Amino acid sequence: MSGHSKWSTIKRKKGATDAKRGKIFTKYIKEITVAARAGGGDPGSNPRLRTAIAGAKSVNMPADNIDRAIKKGTGELPGVSYEEVTYEGYGPGGIAILIDTLTDNRNRTTGEVRHILTKGGGRMAEAGSVQWMFHQKGAISVAKSAADEDTLLGLVLDAGAEDASTDDPEVYEITTSPHSFEAVKVALQAKNIPTQSAELAKVPQTTIALSERDAEQALKLMEALEDNDDVQRVSTNLDIPDEILAKIQA
Repeated sequence: MSGHSKWSTIKRKKGATDAKRGKIFTKYIKEITVAARAGGGDPGSNPRLRTAIAGAKSVNMPADNIDRAIKKGTGELPGVSYEEVTYEGYGPGGIAILIDTLTDNRNRTTGEVRHILTKGGGRMAEAGSVQWMFHQKGAISVAKSAADEDTLLGLVLDAGAEDASTDDPEVYEITTSPHSFEAVKVALQAKNIPTQSAELAKVPQTTIALSERDAEQALKLMEALEDNDDVQRVSTNLDIPDEILAKIQA
């Protein structure tokens, strides 16, 4: 049983489109800036910054953009001060939603998130009503073409991974505790096994299977939320049966 959510799997399979590349860059620039401000500009001693830089490189962000974001965070260059705000809500079919944002204007972002939720068939929830449904976990994806199953499973489990799922036909989905996240990444790097993605994610304890109607509406809502410039990531406990997902994407 993998700790990855169905939403993360759907996003990976959809991939990042060129049209949204600018928005993806903006999200990583914000994350790098905040990480550098919080923990310093040296990725060697700042795990959050190291993870953000790796994510930025995975979407081919130019090195100059990364360097400028770090310097804005450390104060070497002028930059905007961002506040971290997490919103909680419910979506179609009663799914729980966590929305992590980095904003320079909390009132604007609150209004925009509330509008997107309402328009998409959801609603804002009171603080604390959704958070308890999720655990913080390390989530790492490795292409199956990068390593054979026995080698990969033995390596990551020995390094402290909690789970390594082989259910997906394209990738291994590795789940770790936050404490073991860096150790597992280092073990993979030591064996020159590249990762497709590696992040600290909020993973649902249980999921809710949606009907075709609710699933279609929920996917549109998730995409609308993630398309907002202030939204860094969206976590949800939705589950969409493969046969329904195939109909929606057909």
